[in-house]
Amino acid sequence: MADQSPQQMQFKTLADVRSAAIDHHHKKDLKTARDLYRVYLSKKPDDPGMWSNLGALFRAEKNFDMAVICQRRALTLDPNAASVLNNAANAHFDAGEPHAALELRRKAIKLNPGDVENWSTLGKYLRAIGNYTEAKTELEKAIKAHPTNAELHIQLSFALLALGDYPNGFAEFEWRWQGDEISLPDFPIPQWKGEEISGKTLLVTPEQGFGDTILMARFLRGVADMGAKVRLSVKPPLRRVFENLEGVDAFAATNDDLLACDYWSPMMDLPRYLGTTLGTVPAPTKLTIPADSIERAKSIVAPFAKSFKIGVLWSGSVTYRANHKRSFSHRQFLQLADIPNVQMFSLYKGPLTDAFHADGTSCVIVDAASNDRDFADSAALINELDLVITMDSAIAHVSGSLDANVWNLLHSEAYWLYEPFPDHTPWYPSMRLVRQDKSGDWDTVFQTLRSDIEQLVDQKHA
Repeated sequence: MADQSPQQMQFKTLADVRSAAIDHHHKKDLKTARDLYRVYLSKKPDDPGMWSNLGALFRAEKNFDMAVICQRRALTLDPNAASVLNNAANAHFDAGEPHAALELRRKAIKLNPGDVENWSTLGKYLRAIGNYTEAKTELEKAIKAHPTNAELHIQLSFALLALGDYPNGFAEFEWRWQGDEISLPDFPIPQWKGEEISGKTLLVTPEQGFGDTILMARFLRGVADMGAKVRLSVKPPLRRVFENLEGVDAFAATNDDLLACDYWSPMMDLPRYLGTTLGTVPAPTKLTIPADSIERAKSIVAPFAKSFKIGVLWSGSVTYRANHKRSFSHRQFLQLADIPNVQMFSLYKGPLTDAFHADGTSCVIVDAASNDRDFADSAALINELDLVITMDSAIAHVSGSLDANVWNLLHSEAYWLYEPFPDHTPWYPSMRLVRQDKSGDWDTVFQTLRSDIEQLVDQKHA
């Protein structure tokens, strides 16, 4: 059936087309469902539910502009339907229109104040526009009515962390294991909850991306200072750069290593049990760079010894659901390519490399990272550069840990880590934060960058 066009399928009534469209949508056969929606809506354009369904389909395909168009049609036909309001708010939010999403969510709450999802999403949208105090207030109010709802607590944790209230923020973050995104690992040893740990062995595990692992590795020394032996589970791309990591007694690589531990802890619980506050954030992780990585990096930049060398990165993992917001086209950096005495080096490694080569950009921005073996190679290259310009990514964390001059380009819905200060973070003293003024507006950001880079280049050559 999935290989047949709507014209080839046999339907007795328009209602049959409607049912088939919904059925294929539920089966995630989106191409067939989309074609069936098109056929149905060309005959029955006054069906708000089907416009809303089609908008939800486009959102699933990350075609956010089309999702918004369809949801607007649905709203015109039925502005008070709960499902239409919900889908429309989600579409506007993913399309980078948080204010429009917030207006719709407030309306949904007025019509259905008992729907807990409306409240958790309200908190998310308020955070997206930087209104963390109101997000905190609304979420705390909702938690009184729904005290066991995990998503409310998760959203509250992000609001508190963004406000710099780390003790309460990390305590609320414990609820993440009861949400629908990650599951608590099942280890045959107890999870550490802040008990006396002197003389004990603690297994520490990563739980988020590489960037969060680098970010949180700074807390391992604090656990060791409590008298514990720390065994760290680490993924291969970080293995070499984490050699000689402060506070780590050994790496856990086998099941026997795990069984030799008394407790285990996810990395992002460590700040809570170490009593971290905004004023007591430890210094960044000290990374190790092997000699062969250093030699490799020096050979890459050697032809450009007289240039002002800038490492650039335009995208993180394409599988991250909000990558379309934090990332931008590699072609944005071409706005900087004609600055005299500047040479850029791509720090990107991943599936977007082909597009970077296909349009000729790699002729002026050196591909320095597509053959990287791991983050040790990345770190070595960063140490050879005058400046790193990156979107929020693991490379931002590597650069900050190396005390490199790094400009972190942030979309308007930045991670809690980059609050509550506008242009810097205590987590990485060498990092400058450069924020969008308007969601999705990277052009203005790059206009600012150009003048600032020209000044840096002039200073170096002077």
